[in-house]
Amino acid sequence: MTTMTSTAALQRLTMQELRVRYAELFGEATSAKNRTWLLRRVAWRLQALAEGDLSERARQRAAELANDADLRTTVPRVKEPVPVVLEGSQPAAPVCRSDSRLPMPGTILTRDYKGQTLQVEVLAEGFAYAGQSYKSLSAVAKAVTGAHCNGFHFFRCALAGRGGAA
Repeated sequence: MTTMTSTAALQRLTMQELRVRYAELFGEATSAKNRTWLLRRVAWRLQALAEGDLSERARQRAAELANDADLRTTVPRVKEPVPVVLEGSQPAAPVCRSDSRLPMPGTILTRDYKGQTLQVEVLAEGFAYAGQSYKSLSAVAKAVTGAHCNGFHFFRCALAGRGGAA
């Protein structure tokens, strides 16, 4: 039986029959419920048995690579970009990492809400509204409406780059 014929035959098997075939080939039961995964595993095993598995040299190399790998479960966080200063040059000014939807600090965001005109000043670190400072635009929107809502949406900042009012 060729691999191609086996693959076509595998497609016609029920899930229970695939599980039985898996147990025959791998010597252990599976609790997998993903048909595609089972088909691929069984087809791979049939191919490996028919045409040969990895050579011992390839297995050793794979083991070496796995042992040498610097495996991480989470990506390291970088708080601030580290400026690179070349000899004889001046260090660059720190880059402001603000949201691209926001205008420059000093800009006044205006919004009509329930007959009132709201004015929020964009600061370098936060926002100013009605004599108070807020960390986020959503916090300003909550102070105005009394309910949590998306500050960018409430003040229509996402529309600013597309010709909308900000």
